[in-house]
Amino acid sequence: MAYRLVRSIRGTLKYFVLQQQSKSVSNVFKSSTRNYVAEMRKSAFEGNIIRLIRNEIQYELDRSPPSQPTSEFNAFKVDERQGEQWIRLSRKFGENEEIKVEVTMFDGSLPVKKTGDIATEEDVQLHITMIVDIFKGEDNDVLEFVCSAWPTSIEIRNVFTRGHDRIKDQAYMGPGFKELDDELQDSLYDFLETRGIDDELAVYLHQYMKNKDKTEYIRWMETLKSFVEKK
Repeated sequence: MAYRLVRSIRGTLKYFVLQQQSKSVSNVFKSSTRNYVAEMRKSAFEGNIIRLIRNEIQYELDRSPPSQPTSEFNAFKVDERQGEQWIRLSRKFGENEEIKVEVTMFDGSLPVKKTGDIATEEDVQLHITMIVDIFKGEDNDVLEFVCSAWPTSIEIRNVFTRGHDRIKDQAYMGPGFKELDDELQDSLYDFLETRGIDDELAVYLHQYMKNKDKTEYIRWMETLKSFVEKK
């Protein structure tokens, strides 16, 4: 009697163990299948992203490929600032002046009168911000002009002096430029023009930034593609 009972218990335990092993194998198989399907979907999704980015890059290159940026303009040296949203121009003037100009990429626009019902690029004037700093040695303050560069002209918005540490020295920026006496305004425009900050520079900057905008866009897409391609 006892022997039969032991055999019965052993049979039940064996059946239970086999059942658990079968379930474990089944769960492992299901998990592997789910992981495989998820990985395939992920691979297909990323492959589609890479394909779309490649197509966009090729389209931009075929339509109007960017040119090599210039490193000089008149007396200015041009620092491209690759991968950033601004550039810097610098030059010497006279015996003791150093001029640095920080220029943003396009940061605004103004609508202009349309010539027809269909909008074109000429219907918008793109805007660039320029910060012109004029140094006369370490012991002197900096003369700073905040300007707008429009497609064919320079517009002064503010002029003031500050210390060499722009963040630390919160300078009084004075009144708006257009509030100044007309003759003083003209004199300050002449002051900048003699140093090469003029309408010709505005035209150059707009051409430069159109090219930089295209270059940075393609670089951004290449970086995005490289990240998605990494395993």
